[in-house]
Amino acid sequence: MDDNADQQHSDGASDRFGAFAGSTVPGASAGYAAHELAKAFVTALTHRDPATRDRADQRGQRWRAVLAGMAAGSLRIGSRTPVAGLPSWVTPEIVRGGFATGDASAGGPLEPYERKLAHEFGVPAQRSALFAYGLTEPGLAWLGGLLDSGRFHVALPEEAALLTVAWLVRQGEAEQALELVGVLAPFADRLRFLPRPTAHPAPATDAVHLRSVGQATEALGRRGPHEAVETQREALTVWQPYADELLALWLETADDPQSGTVLTRTPDEDWHRRARELLRRYETLAAQHTGSRKRRGAKGNLGILRAALGEVTAGRGPGPRRLGLLRHACASMVRKRGLPGSPRHAALREEQARQAALPSHHALAQLVIRRLSGLPQDSGAEEIAPLVAPVDAAEAHATGLPAGAAIVPAVRKAVEPALSAPVEVLVDRGVVPSAEVLAGLVPQLVASAAAQVHPEGALRTLAAANYRAFRNRRSLLLVNLEHQVRVEELPWVRAVLGHRTTPAGQAPARQTLHRVAELAVSAFPGTLLPNPLVRELSVLARQCELGAPLVEELAADIFQGTFAAKFLHAADVAAELLGGSLYERYYGIDYGEIRELASAARESAAAGKGPSAAFVQLCTGRAGIDMWSVAANGMVIEQAQILTTHNLATLVSRVGIRPRQGWERSARDCFVQVCRITRRLPGHPGPLRTVKDAAYAWRQAVFFLSLCEPAAQRRTLLWLDEETGRHPEAVGRRLAPAVAGLRHVAYGGRFGADGTAGPGVRRFEGWSMDGHWLVRDPVRGEPS
Repeated sequence: MDDNADQQHSDGASDRFGAFAGSTVPGASAGYAAHELAKAFVTALTHRDPATRDRADQRGQRWRAVLAGMAAGSLRIGSRTPVAGLPSWVTPEIVRGGFATGDASAGGPLEPYERKLAHEFGVPAQRSALFAYGLTEPGLAWLGGLLDSGRFHVALPEEAALLTVAWLVRQGEAEQALELVGVLAPFADRLRFLPRPTAHPAPATDAVHLRSVGQATEALGRRGPHEAVETQREALTVWQPYADELLALWLETADDPQSGTVLTRTPDEDWHRRARELLRRYETLAAQHTGSRKRRGAKGNLGILRAALGEVTAGRGPGPRRLGLLRHACASMVRKRGLPGSPRHAALREEQARQAALPSHHALAQLVIRRLSGLPQDSGAEEIAPLVAPVDAAEAHATGLPAGAAIVPAVRKAVEPALSAPVEVLVDRGVVPSAEVLAGLVPQLVASAAAQVHPEGALRTLAAANYRAFRNRRSLLLVNLEHQVRVEELPWVRAVLGHRTTPAGQAPARQTLHRVAELAVSAFPGTLLPNPLVRELSVLARQCELGAPLVEELAADIFQGTFAAKFLHAADVAAELLGGSLYERYYGIDYGEIRELASAARESAAAGKGPSAAFVQLCTGRAGIDMWSVAANGMVIEQAQILTTHNLATLVSRVGIRPRQGWERSARDCFVQVCRITRRLPGHPGPLRTVKDAAYAWRQAVFFLSLCEPAAQRRTLLWLDEETGRHPEAVGRRLAPAVAGLRHVAYGGRFGADGTAGPGVRRFEGWSMDGHWLVRDPVRGEPS
């Protein structure tokens, strides 16, 4: 049952944490916290955007709380109960890296909805008063009405607690309700336990969305006018036409306007009158239009023409230097754009006027916000096309935007994530571009599937809402193989566990598990399954009782030299599938040894003994290390990933997934990803991480190739050169040793103990203690 979410957390910041060992962290973690505080401080002082400065200031306050709590001993970084006085079920406030600040997420000042409820209930605006009212007869009736209608939202799992009390009371289970109240009561004055009423129930459909309508509205609302664009619009509509008038006036004083040699003719009184009018108009324009300061500077053409005009109208002709600048400016303007009023000049200004007349992104965003305002804000939008359609006649009349104007891609991009549709549709449309983004959507699907274990409709709705809120809980930084708090540990979830009907709930969970896992592997080939996605799949696998061990990626910098028991279990599953395969031969694995280790571990577990250290010793021996460091940790972890196939074997043999494109195409897709990643190596600021990513993709290519029929394997091995030929020549040169090594093993060869089989024939693994061969220039043998 160990999630092994112990050494990795959701925001992926562990690679900046700094290595440490042991269960207490003061030195390294305090340094990390101080570093993050310094970054927030600098941003709060120097960023141009006030909203960004405010957010950085708030972030800095949270990091100061982290450091103060660590210094005072009220925070235990690395523990699953990091805040003194708060049980594990309380949602802690977490900052980057998995650090608790010491505050509870459900604490702090009253939310606006709480103040509104206090007014409606006629009780003081205090959490303890709201809690007490929820336990009265009218309070329980109000909660029951929410349960029946489904018109509530749970942002944090604590907000589902009193709803659960109400459900238990309604079921006649007063004893369980009182027991739950007893657990909650000590925190009633600090934490919010009431749900948020909504105008609409949460949609009970198969559709998911990446961003709610309300979130899309907020994103669009942050799009203020773009300073550079508005400056350019001002230049096109105000200053360039004004400069044209100045130039035309000056050219009246030239014998040959095409040459730009002005003041060869003496201007008359009418010319002076118009000149004075232009100068007066400049003052008016400059007061009204302040964006394009550079274009009004004295050194630009407009400034030169205007300054010379001022001298002439003042009765003093321009001196030789000023006259030279004036004639040069006039000549260059004519040469660049043609004479004012000429066909070339008129065509240019017409095109510029057309561009300037295009509506700003800000104005279009405001229009789309108007369209979104009529939709439920807490859910997604069933259709995006009407929201991003061109401006219609009625909207043009109401807003002043030109009818038929298209919604620009930047605005569309902010709205498209609000599309509510089956997850497969979102992947196909590119709304979900990566496995990481998919992981953020899966809790919506898992919540619905996991809630099916409850036969009663209101409890099912409540369980789904609670699960979605629980998955908003950020992961803690944990050590010593501690696991993250699970949803079933929440007191209000434990209180209704007896109302589950396991057989009825397994089918939806199994279907969702198969659907999501197959989609992730098919849609994002060559990508390691991210930890948040693995955790969601693990929830479903446990509910299905499949015996499907799913393992997370561990962070090398805080790895403590041990693995949870499920890693050996996962390697045993891989042995069942891959014994005697190309994968086993390529990576030099003895899956027979794995089976023996797993069998011995099962006997030890049956005898009540702890997990065996044999798997750690096997990985350490395969890595060939005799000392511990971040790089050494990475090598050991990589061997565990190789032996377990990092969930691929489990998903294939236990869950039964089959990539939509088949094994051969999957292998090829993974190799294409290897080439794309390798292409990024030259000049890359973080080449070792890139090598790791390429090695992940390569390992998956070998896995899928191992499941192909022999004929498909031969076709793919021949195809590898064809694919590298589609990329820059350096890609093929860099990957040549790996390709040669794969063919060598496929045709019956083996690698030596050093992972090579002669010059230019290598096994491709991602970690190295002394610089990776893939980073070196294939021709010069030097780092790229």
